[in-house]
Amino acid sequence: MNIILLGPPGAGKGTQAHRLVAGQGMTQLSTGDMLRAARTSGTEMGKQVADVMDRGDLVTDEIVIGLIAEQLDSDASGGFIFDGFPRTLAQADALAELLDAKGQTLDAVIEMKVDDNALVARISGRYSCGECGAVYHDTTKIPAVENTCDNCGAVDKFKRRADDNEESLRTRLMAYYKDTSPLIGYYYAKGQLKRVNGLGEIDQVATRISAALGL
Repeated sequence: MNIILLGPPGAGKGTQAHRLVAGQGMTQLSTGDMLRAARTSGTEMGKQVADVMDRGDLVTDEIVIGLIAEQLDSDASGGFIFDGFPRTLAQADALAELLDAKGQTLDAVIEMKVDDNALVARISGRYSCGECGAVYHDTTKIPAVENTCDNCGAVDKFKRRADDNEESLRTRLMAYYKDTSPLIGYYYAKGQLKRVNGLGEIDQVATRISAALGL
């Protein structure tokens, strides 16, 4: 099964992708992770990525599609989760052509719907452990011991993303609605779109996604 997770910044796409990886044996294809891995891989594609990123330019769609093509050739019997791609209609068309060329199909597109104000509250209170990456929140997930990570025990290693604030998030939301929201109509027209309430506990959202996918 190959799926796309759609949703605004902070909707929980990465968290739910990890759950599907663990529970269904799927392979998560995060463009950010792929670009970082490619940059240090030493391959010809990796050299292209490093050159573009070192210049401060945006990585082209062709390069991202090339990285995805390499991943699709790997053994992933559980299927793929596209996280962070596509972001535009042109990328959606390119992905469809690639999957067709590889003899694969896109089985579903999960749109994680969230309320903007709730999303701002969620993200502006978010912070993580600088050692292991465990995520916390000022009100909904506080460490059992102050300044100490529940997961790895690191002390005074918590950090916040510079753009995890209301002003930055609303700017990112506007960019999402402008560039990515047309994909909702695109996949709806193809009969592949499934809408899921993205608010609630992680387990609740995971159950909704599983139900939408028929798992």
